Amino acid sequence: MGETEQRPTAGSRLGAQENAGISTLEHGQKPPMTPPGKLISIKIQMLDDTQEIFDVPQRAPGKVLHDAVCNHLNLVEGDYFGLEFPDHKKMMVWLDLLKPVMKQIRRPKHVVVKFVVKFFPPDHAQLQEELTRYLFALQVKQDLAQGRLTCNDTSTALLISHIVQSEIGDFDETIDREHLAKNKYIPQQEALEDKIMEFHRSHMGQTPAESDFQLLEIARRLEMYGIRLHPAKDREGTKINLAVANTGILVFQGHTKINAFNWAKVRKLSFKRKRFLIKLRPDVNSSFQDTLEFLMASRDFCKSFWKICVEHHAFFRLFEEPKPKPKPVLFSRGSSFRFSGRTQKQVLDYVKEGGHKKVQFERKHSKIHSIRSLTAQPSEQHTEVPKQSSSFAYGDDNDAAAVPSCRQGKELKASTEDTGQQKSPSLKKSPKEGRKVDGAVVSTVEEEEEAAKDRMQQNRPQSQQPSTAGSLTGSPHLSELSINSQGGPSVANMSLSPNLSPDAKQSSPLVSPLLNDPSCVRTDDEEEVKRKRFPTEKAYFIAKEVATTERTYLKDLEVITSWFQNAVSKEDCMPETLKNLIFSNFEPLHKFHTGFLKEIEQRLALWEGRSNAHIKGDYQRIGDVMLKNIQSMKQLTIHLWKHNEILMELENGIKNSRKLETFCRDFELQKVCYLPLNTFLLRPLHRLMHYKQIMERLCKHYPPSHIDFRDSRAALAEISEMVAQLHGNMIKMENFQKLHELKKDLIGIDNLVIPGREFIRLGSLSKLSGKGLQQRMFFLFNDILLYTSRGLTASNQFKVHGHLPLYGMTIEESEEEWGVPHCLTLRGQHQSIVVAASTRAEMDKWTEDIQMAIDLAEKSSGPAPELLASSPPDNKDPLSVSDCTSVPAGLISDQRPVSISYVCWYRMQSLSFYDILQSNENQLSGNLLRKFKNSNGWQKLWVVFTNFCMFFYKSHQDNHPLASLPLLGYSLTIPSESENIHKDYVFKLHFKSHVYYFRAESEYTFERWMEVIRSATSSASRTRALSHKEPHAY
Repeated sequence: MGETEQRPTAGSRLGAQENAGISTLEHGQKPPMTPPGKLISIKIQMLDDTQEIFDVPQRAPGKVLHDAVCNHLNLVEGDYFGLEFPDHKKMMVWLDLLKPVMKQIRRPKHVVVKFVVKFFPPDHAQLQEELTRYLFALQVKQDLAQGRLTCNDTSTALLISHIVQSEIGDFDETIDREHLAKNKYIPQQEALEDKIMEFHRSHMGQTPAESDFQLLEIARRLEMYGIRLHPAKDREGTKINLAVANTGILVFQGHTKINAFNWAKVRKLSFKRKRFLIKLRPDVNSSFQDTLEFLMASRDFCKSFWKICVEHHAFFRLFEEPKPKPKPVLFSRGSSFRFSGRTQKQVLDYVKEGGHKKVQFERKHSKIHSIRSLTAQPSEQHTEVPKQSSSFAYGDDNDAAAVPSCRQGKELKASTEDTGQQKSPSLKKSPKEGRKVDGAVVSTVEEEEEAAKDRMQQNRPQSQQPSTAGSLTGSPHLSELSINSQGGPSVANMSLSPNLSPDAKQSSPLVSPLLNDPSCVRTDDEEEVKRKRFPTEKAYFIAKEVATTERTYLKDLEVITSWFQNAVSKEDCMPETLKNLIFSNFEPLHKFHTGFLKEIEQRLALWEGRSNAHIKGDYQRIGDVMLKNIQSMKQLTIHLWKHNEILMELENGIKNSRKLETFCRDFELQKVCYLPLNTFLLRPLHRLMHYKQIMERLCKHYPPSHIDFRDSRAALAEISEMVAQLHGNMIKMENFQKLHELKKDLIGIDNLVIPGREFIRLGSLSKLSGKGLQQRMFFLFNDILLYTSRGLTASNQFKVHGHLPLYGMTIEESEEEWGVPHCLTLRGQHQSIVVAASTRAEMDKWTEDIQMAIDLAEKSSGPAPELLASSPPDNKDPLSVSDCTSVPAGLISDQRPVSISYVCWYRMQSLSFYDILQSNENQLSGNLLRKFKNSNGWQKLWVVFTNFCMFFYKSHQDNHPLASLPLLGYSLTIPSESENIHKDYVFKLHFKSHVYYFRAESEYTFERWMEVIRSATSSASRTRALSHKEPHAY
């Protein structure tokens, strides 16, 4: 007998060393024996379109075949992948890992089994291995070619450009055209070739690993990423498609997602013949029935989809593989199917512990070899993508891997391209793992910290607790970020920093830093400070504040001049006169401030010595620049006077046109519109207050003999004159805007916005009734007091329960009478109510403001109370109850930004009109380092403080915030010695169990952040912005 021919394996074809398999058994355990019997040959098609033949025992379960493929690819994270094949009815199904292969694949000689991605995690940074990300990138490439991953042309071209970069390296026009001619990534690719090459040109120096990382970052934000549609019909017979993802079950109409059911909301999944049933958990805020029913083509289709749902739920939500149910004694009922394999948490735990060897692999079509970064020690985790990993509770893994024989088939398709060798990409040590986002498309800063605390507890061997990161809905702490997966990513952001990569010191701007591990240790910020010796004088930091806040102001102007204008141009909903009124007054402002910002930045560069033209003294000032530009700004005053007219005409247009009303509401839902639209229209007036405040600080700092004092004093005089002229108008407009904002928050009241009405205070109080103390939301105006409760709508509105006219009202403390702390009795002419505040300070604020409002009502006739008669919600109101019933609670697709009323309700706080005016003056932007309570490192973020909220960005170039933290109710302090924060310029934000540390770059910036945040965390009570003799009627 001759010698057995030694055929190359799948792993050796990729350049991997021979591996006896990756054991997932506990120490001392032995793998089960491979079932004896006849071998059958299974043909497997890999993601790179090559085919391999694996020989497995006839009676072997599907897990043996799956492990064989993973082991011979040296694939550590193989649990994300599955084997897909057509059954006897030509329906694509997944290989069951528990059933024998032969019982599932009846005719193995005629079937090609596909090795593909089965479970798509919410963030590709959870994939620790470069090989895993490479295979995911191949899956994206395949989905693009097959039309499964649909997106706009720009996103498609960007995706393909990263694929091309990973395959042929840096841009060369001739090579690019030849490569694109030979390789068709999508149908009708010719129309996009120029755009593909344009994007490819911006990826210079990007390694294949970095290209995979960027490709997956873009792909994961697309609505159809990882989606496999399953045709069905709803109860009305409408054709729809069902899909399952890491977050839950999705409903599509065509390729548009119309609904989603988070795992946290699903109580039970089942099927009866062709009917697929979703039983939801009870929710008073939801308009859905208890059980939803969908009709599928056949029982087999229905059961197949049910199995996929069970597997996705187990993989992403469970800590460990579910145990099999005990067999019934007499007869069985229902399916015995269960998920088999490691859960995602177990996979991450295994990779973290580092039970595998470092190997090489070779990319098909690529001339660059890559080395996978694997752990060298169990206590350290290595990865190519710093700060982008995922965090889970960790547990034990009890799975075993069996290694059957494998041989390479004749159908192996050889690559026709040469493969050279270059240096492998430099791999860096990664910090600990980051956070998993499970559930709705909502990320919260506070939930991020919860996950960090959970992880700290779960890493302790004696206390493994269930993960609380599952449901992100209904959080009472309200630091929300909508990470909307609909549509493509922002190309502007990508083109700004195309080469930021895993090897760069800062991670990609496309990846939310707030979804990273809170314990991510920064190593670059201190080194950067050591390298750069910036000026330390206070005047420099005042000038720098002008620049940082100007950047934010320019972005806010672009919301109107760019985003809003582009949206208006595509919709025929706004009269031409209104268009001209808005944009003809905002475009000159945007043009002027663009040049102003450039001039400030040039002066700062000279001041810092970053220019050869730097001469000490001549450029270490900012007053001359401010004086020159403020004088030029006075010529734009005519546009600022128009803002009152703009605001009123827009509201009149919305009132008279349902189409314009819907358009403006939809625009406010865009991520770039992070504040109410009317607030952006008032930004130019707010900015004048900022300039005045900054110049006052600068003049106070300079001695009269300073070279910059005269210019700074003249600039202050000029800006003070402008503010004095516009101040009264600004207050009227602010009140007008606030009344319209509250109109959207309230249900069941008419004519809230009428001439003469002034907003004074809103906040949460407890009202005493027959059922005891009940939380109510109160709204105080100069003529009336409304009390409401949170309505059963998906838009977080408040339903009016009643109102008290202030004319003739008296107020008295009644703690002793009712035995309730901080209690007040409000006695009106026809009704009296008893309310209680949460603290003595809150009671004093309400007492003072209500008494002031009563005095105002006594001195003026005021609006007639009948104008405020409660009524059913108008059907025209876009936020009425009837318009919200089709949206399930927690998965709101058209929710407005979280209103300040909603924050006050949950934080049991109140807010006055004076607080709002103060917040318009106390706005700030700049870089801060953030740290969680239980983390060791600091993370650099661009932070914008406005509207009582901190908005977090990766950099100042981003168009929209990644997350936000409303500050009402938070305590602002300096860390104590016991907290071991051994850094300068650190302040602490604390609310209940939520603790955050922020670190500023200098003493001045530290004091400024403390000042503006203190203004948001403590509401004013006794100081008033207006004289009672000068009401701000419009």
